[in-house]
Amino acid sequence: MTDFKWRHFQGDVILWAVRWYCRYPISYRDLEAMLAERGISVDHTTIYRWVQCYAPEMEKRLRWFWRRGFDPSWRLDETYVKVRGKWTYLYRAVDKRGDTIDFYLSPTRSAKAAKRFLGKALRGLKHWEKPATLNTDKAPSYGAAITELKREGKLDRETAHRQVKYLNNVIEADHGKLKILIKPVRGFKSIPTAYATIKGFEVMRALRKGQARPWCLQPGIRGEVRLVERAFGIGPSALTEAMGMLNHHFAAAA
Repeated sequence: MTDFKWRHFQGDVILWAVRWYCRYPISYRDLEAMLAERGISVDHTTIYRWVQCYAPEMEKRLRWFWRRGFDPSWRLDETYVKVRGKWTYLYRAVDKRGDTIDFYLSPTRSAKAAKRFLGKALRGLKHWEKPATLNTDKAPSYGAAITELKREGKLDRETAHRQVKYLNNVIEADHGKLKILIKPVRGFKSIPTAYATIKGFEVMRALRKGQARPWCLQPGIRGEVRLVERAFGIGPSALTEAMGMLNHHFAAAA
């Protein structure tokens, strides 16, 4: 429980609030009221601080679980996010099934930003996990970034770069679902706070798509809840939980 040391609330309550905010399109004040209905009195500004602290940590700890088994055909695109009244660019990648691959928030839309985003998406992938096809819009920044990454050996030279508009329908639809979560924010105050919050949105979207399903010991949303809790050391370990489920199964069958 060292992750929640010096906090005035238990870790499971904090994760409860962070998960809810990142999974559903609600404001901090709405979440404050929802928690109050359940007997938990906490100010919306405190919930905001929890999200800023634990949403990026949640994305970091669960990244290994949800970034697995992508289709080799990737769709790349960017969408707009307002920060301090100005538009910034959220670069995103999904595979042809719509599974989230990676994302990157940038103040600019350029070849440098596209390269940084693609480099982040490729980082840590084995040779056989890298894409065979990249589909983008017609922005020249992607072509320049892909060429440079191939030259540096970070992307296979055989990787095809396509610019077929209808193939990106899947990522444009996914943008829309993410925007539903972003809408109650009504504008972020800074790029760091925006990025921290979006990391929470993206990881909860990935879990909702079932990208970590093989690691969930229970079906449905309860499996997601326990996966997040185990990542922060709350409740029994995966082994203990699995053994308990087996014992319960055998006892019921006896």
